[in-house]
Amino acid sequence: MRDQIISYREMCDLESVQTLQRGMNYKINKIYSVILMSQRKNAPYKDCIAKDGITIEYEGHDLPKTGVDFNPKSVDQPIKTKTGQFTQNGKFVNAVENYLNGKQNVETVRVYEKLLPGIWSDKGFFNLIDYKTVKSNNRRVFRFILREADFEFDTSDLMKKIIRPRTRIIPSEIKKKVWARDKGQCVICGKSDELHFDHDLPYSKGGSSVTVRNVRILCARHNLEKSNKIQ
Repeated sequence: MRDQIISYREMCDLESVQTLQRGMNYKINKIYSVILMSQRKNAPYKDCIAKDGITIEYEGHDLPKTGVDFNPKSVDQPIKTKTGQFTQNGKFVNAVENYLNGKQNVETVRVYEKLLPGIWSDKGFFNLIDYKTVKSNNRRVFRFILREADFEFDTSDLMKKIIRPRTRIIPSEIKKKVWARDKGQCVICGKSDELHFDHDLPYSKGGSSVTVRNVRILCARHNLEKSNKIQ
């Protein structure tokens, strides 16, 4: 569920894997891919949310540090391995090019964001619509463009889509401030699990995603009760 607050273990359980060791996971299942992003100051890659509030620019990944005697950040991000196999960068690039050339449908990507140590946010599903290469510190890096989808998948049946309107992405800095202010618990009942970041006034009704005054933490029950009242 979009903006659900989860632990690393819960994130792995959602994807039915033992561990998510890499940030890019092309076709983690038959339905969608997964990326892990971070906008923290010490993050190894430059991920960002565009000004439109519904688009993510996600940086590709470097060579693994193991097995090399140089800094992977000193060379271009790879599209293939030494054996000629596509890296995760290459798989995502192929997905974009096949989509733009009409050879496949747009790739659906589930995005998780690391907010604090041990605290992640499920940002929901996005469409992988484009990519570009840019120069960064005298090397070539990939930047993948993902736009928020207008649906999510039924957790009990991944073949079933639930249509829902787009909402502006809540910036990670706002989420961290709200987490600290609300002490990591539902502001109504004090529950500390099954939590979500919630727009007090929905974006569709004029609410803002870029101010802590309009974002709060709710448990699943109170989030659902609020949604039912709005509908």
